[in-house]
Amino acid sequence: MITLKDIQEARTRIQQVVYETPILQSEQLSKLCGNQLFLKAEHLQKTGSFKIRGASNMGIHAIENGAEYVTTASSGNHGQAVAYVANRYGIPSTIVVPENASQCKINAITGYSGLVEKCGTTSGERLPRAQQIATEQNGVYIPPYDDPLIMAGQGTVGLEILQQLSNIDAIVVPIGGGGLISGILTAVKETNPAIQIIGVEPELANDTYLSLQNKKITAIPATNTIADGLRTNQPGDLTFPVLSKYLDDLVLVSEEEIRMAFSIVLERTKQLIEPSSATTIAAALYGKLNLQGKNIVTLISGGNVDIEHVDKLIVDTTTFVQ
Repeated sequence: MITLKDIQEARTRIQQVVYETPILQSEQLSKLCGNQLFLKAEHLQKTGSFKIRGASNMGIHAIENGAEYVTTASSGNHGQAVAYVANRYGIPSTIVVPENASQCKINAITGYSGLVEKCGTTSGERLPRAQQIATEQNGVYIPPYDDPLIMAGQGTVGLEILQQLSNIDAIVVPIGGGGLISGILTAVKETNPAIQIIGVEPELANDTYLSLQNKKITAIPATNTIADGLRTNQPGDLTFPVLSKYLDDLVLVSEEEIRMAFSIVLERTKQLIEPSSATTIAAALYGKLNLQGKNIVTLISGGNVDIEHVDKLIVDTTTFVQ
């Protein structure tokens, strides 16, 4: 397992690349949730998501050790981050994305000079392909979540939250492959174990929920949840033990609840966040955290939304907010 020291070292390594993102507040959101709600704004991070943290930690480490070419597999945000780091340090990259990847994320990858290859619709299809390309091209494969350097880089979010806020009762984190939450769990639980860490998954992508229920890694079929950043088929071999050890709770949210949270955040805070990010707000809005009157940080993991599809995500919030 990674350690707090690994995360502290990652923070030093990536400090010239990433932003320290702000904590946002909304009185209206807090009132609707019955808690003091704080939004850790990783959608304002460089490349538009938290993924730059892990990608830069492993990417810089690889380049320092002689890497001249990198690949990865990604639904979008991690791919953008890897392409950005490679471009910043002057080496080529190939990003393997699903056939149904968001066009805005593909455009961002190519904007950072990354070569895009489409492969299947599941992580089980695209990950081996990215690894194969790395082997064929004598490059370095940068996993999207299941690697100690990736996990440690993502964990720097947890260190920032602890520095920015005091008296935190809970931190709510979306779960895809588990890289983000495993890093945050390590950073927070090894610093202040009294803070609750609650994970959130879409009902349609509940692989970690099932894995925890079954006490072993459990795969699910391909999913079309609107939370496209959370469309993994199973938790990682390295991330799952961290969740099993530290996670306080994991809750599920429906597609309708994600849309409502997305719409309320856009309407009330004027922030455009990804549906994957909206899962944490949905969990708070719909009372799934089983907390009242507490100080809660919701992790807003990214903001790379395809503008052409925003209208399909927006719903009428009138009934909910009355």
